[in-house]
Amino acid sequence: MQYRNTIRRTVRLAGALALAISTGAVSLPAQVSSYGDKQIGPQNAPSPILSKIGIAQHLNQQLPLNLTFTDDAGKQIQLGDYFGSAAADKRPAILALVYYQCPMLCSEELNGLVSALEMVSFRPGRDFDVIVASIDPSEGTNLAASKKQTYVKRYGHPETANGWHFLTGTQPNIDALTQAVGFGYTKIPGPDGKLTQFAHASAIQIVTPQGKLAQYYMGVEYSPKDLRLGLVEASANRIGSPVDNILTYCYHYDPGTNKHSLIVARVVQLGGLVTMFSLGGFMWLMFRRDYRREHPPANQTLVSGTKANG
Repeated sequence: MQYRNTIRRTVRLAGALALAISTGAVSLPAQVSSYGDKQIGPQNAPSPILSKIGIAQHLNQQLPLNLTFTDDAGKQIQLGDYFGSAAADKRPAILALVYYQCPMLCSEELNGLVSALEMVSFRPGRDFDVIVASIDPSEGTNLAASKKQTYVKRYGHPETANGWHFLTGTQPNIDALTQAVGFGYTKIPGPDGKLTQFAHASAIQIVTPQGKLAQYYMGVEYSPKDLRLGLVEASANRIGSPVDNILTYCYHYDPGTNKHSLIVARVVQLGGLVTMFSLGGFMWLMFRRDYRREHPPANQTLVSGTKANG
């Protein structure tokens, strides 16, 4: 009996509550908020360190040729010693911004560059230069010379040593060069807690003989085909074979992908020219053969004809 009364009271209470809700006498908190009421959860703010790191492509930017650095032999040089429009013997160059005591990334970058150059027939010192500049003003000539010796040996062509240039410089000159290239970096603490290391991105740049930034290649592994075509383009086809010149006509450097992409329209144009010259050559041979048949040489007519005093 008591159990039945409990059930009846529960049913009555539920009915009264439903009636109150339907008439608006009782309001319940909404379970689903409208779109405008939704709140976005807390987001992590970008690290101030990461905001300073990156590579902005300054294509066709002129490098400041008056900057002074010290080369791996301890000699004071200017960037204009490697570039400039006045001298006819200037070559394109591959530029790498690193620091020589980098524990990992810089070594991977230079190793990748050497591995790619091993598969390119062009040679440093003859066809182009390799310029490696340190972003650490505390690094000196001895360290630069040691790094040069390591990578020239790794490259396997000691006769090209005069085409490899490992530079060190002062902070103002380093800043001017990195800003011109668009190379962003920042100091970070090393294992000892001191600001002795650098956070930076990885890329190499191809520079024209006049000292203008022509192409960027990101990462630590580089395509030998892209490097070859990039050097040919930067030299205005002064280096490379006729085949390379044809390839640079059909392939174009794409700054979005940092690779050379095939231009279909130019391939079609080239194919049309080849077809036209082939057809023209064939028609010329046919016309020439028909002309010879209709107009044989005089001596051939006498030999094949009747004797005059027979």
